[in-house]
Amino acid sequence: MPKVEITVPEHLEMQIAQMVDQGEFATREEAIEDLLSAGLKAYKTSGPQMDDEPALEDDGMMGHDDEYVF
Repeated sequence: MPKVEITVPEHLEMQIAQMVDQGEFATREEAIEDLLSAGLKAYKTSGPQMDDEPALEDDGMMGHDDEYVF
């Protein structure tokens, strides 16, 4: 696995250390890997859209002109 070196603000390091201390993660490395992976997945699903893809908000709710969609 490739290694990456990063610098994070102290408050983030403290939060990661607290999660490890509380047993949410076994190690700092595991915590950072899992949190980074979750962040990338969240960004991928809610990140910027391609310019050729219309945003759902542009076409009303859920891509429909109706006020309510069931």
